[in-house]
Amino acid sequence: MTPDELRAIINFLRERVQLEVITDESSVAISFIAPTSREMIDSGLNPGGVRQLLQVSWWDEMVTDIIETPDFCEPEDSREQVLEYAKDVVSDYIQKRFRLDEP
Repeated sequence: MTPDELRAIINFLRERVQLEVITDESSVAISFIAPTSREMIDSGLNPGGVRQLLQVSWWDEMVTDIIETPDFCEPEDSREQVLEYAKDVVSDYIQKRFRLDEP
């Protein structure tokens, strides 16, 4: 898998991070709908990289951190800022922990 293919996977996963609809406008919640390998491969992502990423030991920890992002934000942070912080969790985890040269 090339660095560009990894960036494509990161971008795909970042788009799965969404703001939850909450009736209380002052509250922010984040959702992340984990994709299946089939969804990712069907969207043109590198099959080997997809399978490798979805099997990493830290996947569930990353998903939890994405969803819990609002808990670590300041009350004055806008909903858009919180969403961007949650998307950054995806980028940070993968860039820091995923190795392109792993079999």
